[in-house]
Amino acid sequence: MKLPVVVYPDKKLKLISKPVESFNADLHTFLDNMYETMMQSNGIGLAAIQVAKAERIMLLCIPDEEGEQNKDDLLEIINPKISNEQGTIVYQEGCLSVPSFYEDIERYESLTLDFQDRHGKKISIQAEGLLSVAIQHEIDHLDGKLFIERLPYGRRKKFEKEYKKLLKQKKNPASD
Repeated sequence: MKLPVVVYPDKKLKLISKPVESFNADLHTFLDNMYETMMQSNGIGLAAIQVAKAERIMLLCIPDEEGEQNKDDLLEIINPKISNEQGTIVYQEGCLSVPSFYEDIERYESLTLDFQDRHGKKISIQAEGLLSVAIQHEIDHLDGKLFIERLPYGRRKKFEKEYKKLLKQKKNPASD
């Protein structure tokens, strides 16, 4: 079932997500619904808070070389912790909660991610490039932050102005 995506400037996006303690059928159903929501929304990542659930849950499905997303590559990440951050990379990021806006953001190039899967099993992976960027982007969501908060002050002010104008146009399409 596709879930409604919470869109900026909704204050729910500022909530700090709580750790997951129950790895049960309800969690599995929620993960399945998150996956359907992410895929139908053309996303490569989705944090639970983006569908109004303040729990430390996120999904990632990085496209392959042909740009295809395969369910075999899906990462269901619960209670994530990053460590061993190294290097920097600049990547153009977008967000399902900030539609139609893309910006270059600097992140760590590589990192180690420790997390639990849908059954509570502990997993550790090394991530670099787009996977590293996506992990950091989604963990920001779990910490109540959006990628636009990483913009320099001047660019952030320009974004606020552009985004308000975009929202106004969506509400009043005849005013163009």
